[in-house]
Amino acid sequence: MKTWFSIVAITVALSPGTATVTRAGGPPSAPLTRCPRDSVVSGSGCMDKYEASVWRVPNPTTQNRTLVLKIQRGAATLGGLLASGATPLGQATDDYAPCADSGQNCANDIYAVSVFGATPSAWITWFQAQQACTNSGKHLPSSAEWQAAVVGTPDPGPDNGATDCNTTAALAVGTGLRSSCVSAIGAFDMGGNLTEWVADWGPRSPDCGAWSANASRTGDFQCLAGVDETGEPGALTRGGSFFSGMTAGPLAVTAGFSPSQSFRAVGFRCAR
Repeated sequence: MKTWFSIVAITVALSPGTATVTRAGGPPSAPLTRCPRDSVVSGSGCMDKYEASVWRVPNPTTQNRTLVLKIQRGAATLGGLLASGATPLGQATDDYAPCADSGQNCANDIYAVSVFGATPSAWITWFQAQQACTNSGKHLPSSAEWQAAVVGTPDPGPDNGATDCNTTAALAVGTGLRSSCVSAIGAFDMGGNLTEWVADWGPRSPDCGAWSANASRTGDFQCLAGVDETGEPGALTRGGSFFSGMTAGPLAVTAGFSPSQSFRAVGFRCAR
């Protein structure tokens, strides 16, 4: 019979060239104890600390292969990205082409990075966000994964413009700059800043309401009412954005956007 010792750390490789996560001594089902530095432990996986900034990396399979490996290991820095000639995307407009809205032509092209102080990328479709996570050795979190990571994030009140969640501004601010807008596990900006795509799809819902008093009296918006049967399905977004006001927060959810749409206030984060 195999015996497991608590002093032994078991390292689980995600895939060739990507980061590893570490589990405490015990069988492979033991809880995680460490994630790459760009993320935090969340249940059985790792959630990015910050909303994603998306970068186009030139020559990703040759000259900048080392940079791509750093991105996949969660070790990329803003300085390293800029020094390599990588270009930030989605900061003022939809400039992801030739990566298409459908996610075609995105492989070995755009990469999602979780790093402090970056302008998070918007104007991105669900398909492009999913591919940017995939290229970085990650995935879009499910709504359940996102919900587990958001716990402890303050439900927005009046935004003081400095430390509170960014919910009453004209634009998103740099990732992690709102120091009080952090969850219990250490994930920043999960309420406000950019509304975040998650992996789940459902019927597109054109009507909105708010969580009732039975849901902790949050007032967070929910757009899950009614069904639009004439077009595309709805892809869920969570958290609210920089202009959502007090309707943003840990329970904010909408299925009102189709996965091929992009908006100035919608971004994403990745998970492992």
